[in-house]
Amino acid sequence: MSNTDKDSTINMEEKNTNSTRSSLEADSTPIHSTNQSAHGLLSRFLDRITLHKGYDSLTLAESFLVNKDLQPVLDESDRPWRWHNFVFLWIAESFNINTWQIAATGVQAGLSWWETWISVWLGYSLLSVFVFISQRVGSHYHVSFPVATRASFGIFGSIWVILNRTVMAIVWYSVQAWLGGLTVKLMLQAIFGADLTTRIHDGIPTSGTTTFEFLSFFLFCLASLPFIYCRPQTIRHLFTIKAWACSIAGIAFLIWTLVRAKGAGDIIHQKTQLGQSDHAWAFIKSTMSSLANFSTFILNAPDFSRLAKKPRDAQLSQAFSIPFCFALTSLIGILASSASHSMYGETYWSPLDLLTRYVEAGKPGDRAGVFFIAFAFCLAQIGTNIAANSISAGTDGSALLPKYVNIRRGGFVCAAIAFAVCPWNFFTTSNNFTTYLSAYSVFLSAIAGVIAADYFVVRRGYLNIFHLYSNDVRMNYSYNKIGVNWRAFAAYICGILPNVVGFAGACGATVPIGATYIYNVSFFAGYITSFVVYLALVWLSPVPGMPVKNFLTENGWYEQNAQYEPEYFNEEVSSGDVRPDEYIRGGSFLG
Repeated sequence: MSNTDKDSTINMEEKNTNSTRSSLEADSTPIHSTNQSAHGLLSRFLDRITLHKGYDSLTLAESFLVNKDLQPVLDESDRPWRWHNFVFLWIAESFNINTWQIAATGVQAGLSWWETWISVWLGYSLLSVFVFISQRVGSHYHVSFPVATRASFGIFGSIWVILNRTVMAIVWYSVQAWLGGLTVKLMLQAIFGADLTTRIHDGIPTSGTTTFEFLSFFLFCLASLPFIYCRPQTIRHLFTIKAWACSIAGIAFLIWTLVRAKGAGDIIHQKTQLGQSDHAWAFIKSTMSSLANFSTFILNAPDFSRLAKKPRDAQLSQAFSIPFCFALTSLIGILASSASHSMYGETYWSPLDLLTRYVEAGKPGDRAGVFFIAFAFCLAQIGTNIAANSISAGTDGSALLPKYVNIRRGGFVCAAIAFAVCPWNFFTTSNNFTTYLSAYSVFLSAIAGVIAADYFVVRRGYLNIFHLYSNDVRMNYSYNKIGVNWRAFAAYICGILPNVVGFAGACGATVPIGATYIYNVSFFAGYITSFVVYLALVWLSPVPGMPVKNFLTENGWYEQNAQYEPEYFNEEVSSGDVRPDEYIRGGSFLG
């Protein structure tokens, strides 16, 4: 082959190679462009929804510790809750379906109605004591539960506690929403007739629910969304309205039932037939059932008390209103249920079951009355769900992912996940629901015991709130490089252990009778155990930020009402400097 032919061949190969390369580059350009475009859209979306605008100096670790909803509410104008708002809160919270039928536990166990009512008074009085204890960190330092728990479990150790409460809040939101859906179902039946359940085709027969019930559940969740949008500062108006509306509806329902039954029925005349030991345990279990009914609020309390105008606004107002309001609602439930037995030969502990019988009577006046009372119960369920679950889930969500989640967004996420919980499955048998309720108290009480021991005994009410927003190992609540207080977790596990065997027995396993007795008082068993174990561990291995060294023998109370300018607080936290502890002895536990 000549040199000319060789050159021609080489030139042709080079052209082919260049052509192929150009073709490949041309083909790859759209892919590369698409990836860049998608990445750009995601970046712009995240930049748009970020809550950390103005927090440019935060490290990656610090970005998990703060946003506006997690900061202490230091501006007094942003703390509008006064003492009467907390009273209205508990009037509103006491009127719900669970409280109405809480007395069923005692009466069905064999107690007389007045013994059951005394146990309700005692149970909710104990609840008020625990709420009084847990709310103080919020009313004095104006921080929410997720932030306050950093002091005892550690800056990052608190994530486990927060995650635990978040899951429970979502599950309880779903359960309460399902009960709220039943009130919507009742309202629809009052409008369109009791036979609406059969007129609406059931397209999901194997799901555990019906199309009509799921529609009612969906409508209730939809009606809750505007209230989730409200800030905690303004949601107090809902509780004021609910307190008046539900109180009037509850009394009207009782009078209506007593008139229809021509008296209070036979149950209020029944006497207990239990033996001495069974009698005592029935009373204890009824008391603990009352305590467990709203025990979730023991941890939730700082989420509301931090909004109190003054610390005293959130203290005695709650301590006295809780037992009174719940006992009164329970009494209405006992009398109405007793009257139902006279009318139908069956005791209806659920007010919705009794109202369903009224709807089935078919009279226009009955249906109108049922609609308005069911509407009051619907409003009651919305208020209860917002206060006990939605705000809790939102506050916890803001602590888990503070860069993108605040209380409002967390509440909406909670409402969305509620559908995936399938709450109707919790009501297949009453035992399933009771077992779940008791199980939650086991974990909750161990957490509450650690927090109370740390705040009231170890730290004597003192917190350095500047240290709650930094993972610097020099700060009080970092404890170590990973930000975990091992003493708190050891005490927490010890608080759970006494109830494990009894819990297995509640699930159907054969266990010693002693374990069952301990499980009957599971809240106290977990609370006291974790409380004592934590104090022992801190005595052996002291923690930073203790006003007194010998906290078991020395006196002194160091709680302060945090009063800093918000701008000064933000600058101090952003500076990264170690704020020294300021131990000022004074004040009182009841102050």
